[in-house]
Amino acid sequence: SSTHSLSHTRIMSALLVRKSADRLHSVHHGFLDSRHTFNFAHHWSEEPFYDGFHSLRVINEDHVEPGEGFPTHPHRTYQIWSYIVDGALEHRDSMGNQEVIPRGGIQFTNAGTGISHSEYNAGKKRSDPQVHFLQIWVKPRAGVSAMKPAYDTRVWTDEQKRGVLLPLLSRDGAESTIKIEQDFWAFASLLKAGESVQHEVARGR
Repeated sequence: SSTHSLSHTRIMSALLVRKSADRLHSVHHGFLDSRHTFNFAHHWSEEPFYDGFHSLRVINEDHVEPGEGFPTHPHRTYQIWSYIVDGALEHRDSMGNQEVIPRGGIQFTNAGTGISHSEYNAGKKRSDPQVHFLQIWVKPRAGVSAMKPAYDTRVWTDEQKRGVLLPLLSRDGAESTIKIEQDFWAFASLLKAGESVQHEVARGR
């Protein structure tokens, strides 16, 4: 039917494959190497779908040199988390939280009415490895942008993620996930060569 064809066209138009090399790239002062999936700061593209995807606004892949990082800076409204791929990330914020998050961990902040924080590579020696992490921003559901700021951290082992899609964040905090104020799930998986996983998308999504 024409309705089915229109819906199919909308779905297909929203599924744009963006390969790693096609992402926006920036290098800052020799200590930070970033890849931006969507438009971010001074890195901008007029290509379609670079402004985000529904509530998902930012996916930055960052590599930060030892002892370097992002000095204290403010955030509001967005739900922001860092997923540590390798190395360790040192976090401090205006709510009094201070900790080092290792590989496999998530540091999650609901910025709400406003917070300030800093993020640095926890390694201080030149021989220490880079910290490699993803920073992701999601806009909260309607009516909750004025929430009191909140903070959470979790760490998952490599073993928990091998060969499966392990849920990390969800809208209801189910299955030991971090609760996010949005109709949103995030998963992680570690796969061997030739392995695959499947995720069934619910009807209407």
